[in-house]
Parts: sequence; C-alpha cells; structure tokens
Amino acid sequence: MIIILYGIHFILAALLIVTLTNAMTAPLVKRGPRPAKRPLVSILIPARNEAKNIGRALSTLIAQTYENLEIIVLDDFSDDETADVVQLFQQQDERIRLVRGAELPESWTGKNWACFQLSRQARGDYFIFTDADNYYADDAVEKTIGWMQRLDLTLFSAFPQQITRTLGEKLVVPVFDTFVYSLLPLWLTYYVRFPSLAAANGQWMAFTRDGYQRLGGHESVKGQIVEDTELARLAKRKGEKVITAAGRDAIFARMYRSWSEVYHGFAKNAFGLMGYQTVPFLLLELMLFAVYILPWFLLWFAPLRMWTVSAILLGMVIRLIMALKYRQPILVSTLLNALSIGATLYVGLGSFFGYRRGSIQWKGRQIPFRRDRSRTR
Repeated sequence: MIIILYGIHFILAALLIVTLTNAMTAPLVKRGPRPAKRPLVSILIPARNEAKNIGRALSTLIAQTYENLEIIVLDDFSDDETADVVQLFQQQDERIRLVRGAELPESWTGKNWACFQLSRQARGDYFIFTDADNYYADDAVEKTIGWMQRLDLTLFSAFPQQITRTLGEKLVVPVFDTFVYSLLPLWLTYYVRFPSLAAANGQWMAFTRDGYQRLGGHESVKGQIVEDTELARLAKRKGEKVITAAGRDAIFARMYRSWSEVYHGFAKNAFGLMGYQTVPFLLLELMLFAVYILPWFLLWFAPLRMWTVSAILLGMVIRLIMALKYRQPILVSTLLNALSIGATLYVGLGSFFGYRRGSIQWKGRQIPFRRDRSRTR
C-alpha cells in the first residue's frame, strides 16, 4: 500500500508543478496587447432557446472597445423568445444581424451546423465563435485580436471564467477547467506542435478568416461532439499556429443552472475529451479516484495516516491555487475536493455509458455518438 501512496504523491507533485506553472505564466486574454490593425471582426453566436441569456451577451458585445464588429446570431429553431430579444437589440445597433437556421443535415451535430452557417454569413477578417450564455469585459475582443496579431495565430481559444451558483455547478464545473490548468502548461499549446498537446474551448474561439478556410472550418469536424478540441488538433496537424489562454476577468460564462444541466451538459463531452478511447479514459478516471479520493479511505489505517493526510492536503493545495488564480469557488474546491472529484467521475461514467448506448439527450435533441468515427484529417 505504501507503494501506491508513493505513486499518488508523485502524481500530485507533477500536478502541482503544472498548476503553479500555469498560475505564474499562463497567457491571459486580459493581458493581450493592443492590436496594431483593426480589421472587421465577425462575432458569431449560435443560439437555441437562449432568451434568458442572449441579452446580456449582446449588451456586453456592443460595448466593446473594439468597434469594427459585426455580430451575427443564428436562431437554431428556438421555441422561446430568443429571436425577439435579438431583434430588440438590432433596433439599437445596426452591427447586429439575426439569421434563421436551416434544417440539420444528416451526419452533422447541431452546433457544428450552426457555426458553419454563421461562417457563411460572416464578412470579417477574423471570426470569433462564442456562446449565447457568455458575457464579456469591454476589451475582450480587442485583447483577443491583439494576441492573434502579436503571435501570428490562426486559432486563439480561451477558457472563460466560470460563474457558478448552485452546489452542483460549484462541484463539477471547476473540475473540468482543472483538466487544462493542472495537466497542460498552456504555453505548450503554442510552442509544441504535437496534436495531443491541444486544447480549446468553443465558448471563445477566434480564427483568422483564411486560417479557418484552410482548416475546412466546422465542416471538417461536422460529426464531432467535442469540435473545439478537434479543430485545435487539426490546426496543429496542419502546422497552423494556435494558443490556448485563460479568460479570467475578460470572458465570463454560466453554462448551467442545475445539477441536471451540469450532468447532461458535461456527459455529452466528457468521453470525447479523451478521443473516445476507452483505456485512456478509464485510466484517467482511475487516476483521479486514486489521487483525490482513495487517501480519504486510507485514513483509517494508522500506519499510513501521515502519508494519507499529506496527500489530501496536497490535493487541496492544488485546487486552492486554481481557485485563487481563476476565480473558482474556494471552499467547495478545497474542503469538498473529494466530493467534487467524485461527482465529476460520476458524470464521466455517464458520458462513457451514453457512448455505449449510442446517444445522449441535450437541449431537446438526441445527439448520436458515432462509434465508427474516423480521425479528423
């Protein structure tokens, strides 16, 4: 058993190093430079039943310091007042356009089809795909374009600062960010060309127009559920320059508002984050259980208590660093760390078994998992 605890401490030490590296050096949207040029930027928003959220997104977008914008919202067959809200904003700002989505073709996922349609409407030199439930600091677009110009990027993506209110949100939402902030030094997404060292978040993905077209846009990943990461991997395979950043204090999101939304929202993506590979996925689940939960069970063995307490505290320190750096809920992330990880593992298993069943429900649509999916080229 002591050998297992040695292994747990080794993994925790590695996670701590990556976490500290990101905390000290990770690129932040907010720290981007001012752009040297200000060409037209297309802000592209797919929206399905987002009447409660889209107003805040639009109000913060029209207030951007980068004014050379067009804002295009695609109403994806909403059965609420999404279109009405957008039309009210259209009357206030002529840069906003509303387009109606076409029927979903076979072999496409809904979001990819919506983003593809938006790209066909866009006139800008830069495309920024974002979500209707986001909102933004007034310099989010300016700083994003500044980063892209300084580093000559094809793709810039950022993980928003997640706003959580209910216990279910606080338990699970921050953990999915830790998969990036404690496992992947973010500057490696820029300097290292291996597709395996790619990460992206569809809540904020910016492309040059030419680069997006070279990649084949969302059509190249039309059947993928985790399309953001697949686009980043594709860009690396094609030799394009990409980087992944933290959106703290610049881009904000409240993705879900209940445990049910948290579960189904992440269940549709979790298995895909490991490329739908069963062995790596189950190994990750096992590693998280061993590192963050198993030490609590081993506390009952007096000879191991010193090692188990140090493992528990080290895990809490890792979560505390991320909570302080990225504005995550501190008490839940630290004192309820084991429960938080356990809830996330439960969601992950739900994603895995959803894949085995062949589909999962999201926003009124049955999303198919295609077991014969080929790698994106």
